[in-house]
Amino acid sequence: MWLFLKDQSLLIWLGVIAFGLFAAVRVVLETRSPSKTAAYLLLIILFPVGGPLLYFLVGVNYRKRRIYSKKLIRNTNLFNQVRDTIQRDSLAVRERYPHLSRENDDLINLLLGESLSPLSENRVTILLNGEQKFPALLDAIENAEKFIHLEYYIFEEDKTGTQIKDALIKKAREGVKVRIIFDDFGSHRLWRNFVDEFRENGVEIYPFFRIHFVLFANRINFRDHRKVVIIDGNVGFLGGMNIADRYVNGLVDNKYWRDTHVKIEGRAVLTLQYHFLSNWNFCSGQSLGFSPDLFPDTPPLPSYKDLVQIVTGGPDYPRPSIMLSYFTAIMMAKKCVYITTPYFIPNETMMNAIKQAAFSGKEVRVLIPERSDSAFVDAASRFYFLDLLESGVKIHLYTKGLIHAKTMVVDDTLSIIGTANMDLRSFELNFEINAIIYSERVNAEMKDTFWKDLEHSYMLDPDEWLNRNKFRIFLEGLARILAPLL
Repeated sequence: MWLFLKDQSLLIWLGVIAFGLFAAVRVVLETRSPSKTAAYLLLIILFPVGGPLLYFLVGVNYRKRRIYSKKLIRNTNLFNQVRDTIQRDSLAVRERYPHLSRENDDLINLLLGESLSPLSENRVTILLNGEQKFPALLDAIENAEKFIHLEYYIFEEDKTGTQIKDALIKKAREGVKVRIIFDDFGSHRLWRNFVDEFRENGVEIYPFFRIHFVLFANRINFRDHRKVVIIDGNVGFLGGMNIADRYVNGLVDNKYWRDTHVKIEGRAVLTLQYHFLSNWNFCSGQSLGFSPDLFPDTPPLPSYKDLVQIVTGGPDYPRPSIMLSYFTAIMMAKKCVYITTPYFIPNETMMNAIKQAAFSGKEVRVLIPERSDSAFVDAASRFYFLDLLESGVKIHLYTKGLIHAKTMVVDDTLSIIGTANMDLRSFELNFEINAIIYSERVNAEMKDTFWKDLEHSYMLDPDEWLNRNKFRIFLEGLARILAPLL
């Protein structure tokens, strides 16, 4: 009996070893990112059973090629229909604004080479916190005449979500076409009856990826993290705020939430429309394309003088456009770079760009929360601090609450506002979208907001940071190694 149990135990251990080796080989052969490869291998070594299981559950994208190839085909067809229409004015815009174009030439050229990032004249309004965003959004919804398109990572069934739902249903009953995309993971608290109420009242609503079972949890890795609204093809919203009570200070609890959104009026909204419809066709199975109703050919107004480009990213895009736009903006800096992000886990490319800017005498400041909503992410972020501090980067920790804004301000004319964090997930896994804004007015407003946020922050001292508890530093280093898996 004892020999039988011993043999059984040996077979189990041999099976565990074989399973681990098989998983390790798959990781090395199929994982393109070196940091992610190292993280998964460490996980397999530390947890011989759980590590391989976790990799096969969430690390392998079994459906990526089959699903995303369909989306790419639809993207290509839609792109061929609308490309000439919304890119034709880019060269003329550059000629009308030689100063802005000259200062930001590298970034403009990078994005013009993307699938669809034309340069256009717009009017940009900065919206701080839910107290400014939701009244502006509700007003725009009320004034919609043809269609309302929403794409959100989180849509919650709370006071704010119900208010938005009621406003959308009201417009749908008036004959306005309402289409909604929500992320099935981010909006997991959205009950079926809430969705059914939309559909019963004429609103079309689809999840970006339906998640049925934990066994298909690899889909969780590819999240639609965008927060976008397009109304009638001439008004758009995007930024850090989802639809939930937490973004409106004083509505839920005493925790302060600092976030930034942007309202865009002008031809850049057509670019938002293109990217929304690409995802819409993928989610719904429909084939909406170019039409005068969806892409109105409205001329820019003389008062619209904020130049805007839209940049998107996701696992099915041919290159990491979000990361490249951040990198290029930092490398173009001549005076200053101000970064605000709730989650700071940069890759080596971004670290080198930030350090290079500081080494070459630019004023580089990074503002992140003292505590975010993830202790693990906080630990991983802090691993990078010493290297940056020794390079001359000034790091500020926000103490008033959670700063959730995803923004960058460079010199005197460039601002970036959007959904992408300065982390590996936003660079590689999530579907993200940012607005690149070339405007002295917007830049000055964003700088003023940044400095006001610093009033509720404290700056790290390099010497004190160096002499912290060694065990804490070890834990941060371990978290950093596992950071690519977050």
